[in-house]
Amino acid sequence: MIKMVVEVWKKDGMTDAAFTRRWLVEHGALVKQHANAMGFVRYIQSHKQPSPAIEAFAAGRGWKSPPDGLTEVWWESVEAMNAALGSPEGQAASAALAADEVQFIEASKISAFLATEEVIFDYTRETAAA
Repeated sequence: MIKMVVEVWKKDGMTDAAFTRRWLVEHGALVKQHANAMGFVRYIQSHKQPSPAIEAFAAGRGWKSPPDGLTEVWWESVEAMNAALGSPEGQAASAALAADEVQFIEASKISAFLATEEVIFDYTRETAAA
């Protein structure tokens, strides 16, 4: 499996509540509608939660301000991704998603990268016998 991780930034002036609703409910439904054409096998949204403790931790390390959220889009393989995104259906679906995204996302701030996930540990999946 391969995934694309995308930093998502809301449009200037948009409230957190309006952004969350627009991204989660409306855009989420649109992504689901086009998932097959784009070859998506998994789609995850991670919405930023306010935390003074994390803000202080990040500031103490000199980190930049975080995005408003992250998206993970998963494909079975790079080959499956390339085939789906290169198809006429995938290109049409991508255009539909992009047209929607400019309504609520600050496109000039977006960054994305392709990644493989390497689990170092996952205590949520450990069995009692382990």
